[in-house]
Amino acid sequence: MKIKTEPQEIWAEYEKAVSYNQEINLYETVRQNEDFFIGNQWKGVNAPDLDKPVINILKRVVSYFIATIVSDDVAAQVSLFSGTADEKTDIALKIISSSLDEIKELAKLNSKNRDAIRNAAVDGDACMYFYFDAGEQLGDMAMGRIEAEEIDNTNILFGNPQLCDVQKQPYIMLVMRKTVESVKEEAKANGVSKDNIEQILADDDPNGINRENETGKVTVLIKFWKQDNTVWWTKATQNVVIKKPVNTGYKLYPITYFSWDKIKNCYHGQSCITGLIPNQIFINKLFAMSMEHVKKMAFPKIAYNRQMIPTGWSNKVGQAIPVEGNPNEAVSREIGGADMSSQVVMLIEKIIDYTRDTMGASDAALGNIRPDNTSAIIAVQKSSQVPLELQRMAFYQFVEDYYRIFLDMMRVNYGVRQVNFSDANGDAQTAIFDFSQLNDLFLKLNVDVGASSYWSELAQVSTIDNLFSQGIIQDAVLYLESIPDGYIKNKQKLISELKGREAMQNGFLPEMPYSDRPEAGGGQAGIPMPQPPM
Repeated sequence: MKIKTEPQEIWAEYEKAVSYNQEINLYETVRQNEDFFIGNQWKGVNAPDLDKPVINILKRVVSYFIATIVSDDVAAQVSLFSGTADEKTDIALKIISSSLDEIKELAKLNSKNRDAIRNAAVDGDACMYFYFDAGEQLGDMAMGRIEAEEIDNTNILFGNPQLCDVQKQPYIMLVMRKTVESVKEEAKANGVSKDNIEQILADDDPNGINRENETGKVTVLIKFWKQDNTVWWTKATQNVVIKKPVNTGYKLYPITYFSWDKIKNCYHGQSCITGLIPNQIFINKLFAMSMEHVKKMAFPKIAYNRQMIPTGWSNKVGQAIPVEGNPNEAVSREIGGADMSSQVVMLIEKIIDYTRDTMGASDAALGNIRPDNTSAIIAVQKSSQVPLELQRMAFYQFVEDYYRIFLDMMRVNYGVRQVNFSDANGDAQTAIFDFSQLNDLFLKLNVDVGASSYWSELAQVSTIDNLFSQGIIQDAVLYLESIPDGYIKNKQKLISELKGREAMQNGFLPEMPYSDRPEAGGGQAGIPMPQPPM
């Protein structure tokens, strides 16, 4: 298909995608979900004399979902699909893993992951966009780094809205709101003519969330598409191209996306709270009516003879009330209010319980029971997390997708740079690595994502310690070799010393460790130093 790159054509595609979102009521659904999640649940109700209580059961359950999915840190293992890696490839894998960890830390992906799960649970979808900032310097020979930006599901538009697979889209459009001044400066830096720059004017975004009072901003569209097996992009406003089409060299769209609950033939998913908002409204209404009943009917009223008390009744403490005639005949009796049916409270409790149960959050999971039987409570809590496994797996796929994007971006943008990694002995090493080598490794790499406890070094250390203390492992050398790198300083020297003692006891001279042997031509032994191409 022919890709449209003129600003008016891109804007027409934008309006078409917005029309689709309006047809599925996306914008209003997201607005309502956001309001109910933060507790703004009486918005638009015109009842000034009515107390408006909020019993926000949705937020607590959603917060439990978020905490459950991200309770374990997420880690990735990079390996070859098949075969064993030689020494050079093994070092390359270590460098790649170290670089991925660096990206994760610098881009603050742990906190962005929590935000992504929150967006998916409340709005229905989560999206993250990655770009290479060439101006950031990470070291003497490391220019540029990968940055991450969260995108609302109302601001990402797919070329084929019936398909949820990001990498199969004919094109993808990101919608951003930026100040007019910053867009004009960017256009000027990109060589846009002065006449075109003057056409960049402020506009509004009626479909934006919480943008009612936004002024001085313009809608900027970033369009990605694939051409000749590589990703291209351009940036435009309604009338002006800010950045002409550029070939990124990437094979993957730098965008990851996942939905909480998938909807068939639609790239937007459904939030876990969308279908339960009527329950929340009913709970709040019943509480409001109950409070109104208590205010009006809970306290007794005094009925008195107006002719005998012409000045009227007074509720002031200790004040005498003048009476004409016999005081015993002035007050007839106290009139009590009608009792509220106990079924109202029971109904509220039932609706709350049923709503939480249907969402998959039991009292045990939320900590609302007494810890009399700890083992049973733990078993119930673990079983209550089973319904979230689908969302957990979708989130892991989301993370795996952006790790593959990192590999793609490193292959194109990193070039030759100085990197730090740990060698086989756990010692920190520095090397010059050419990331263009990923062109050969890219299709061979296997990225496995899961809770970091799957590969937890602390768990491994604890297990090895227990095996050694119980005598199951009796060889000190084997114990040290089993400890992950970085936990024991000079681990290799300790191992060499123990092996030397063992050899002396057996009457043999200790063999010089390979890492301590001098190597011709200088450099560090046992570690090949990849050099940049001439």
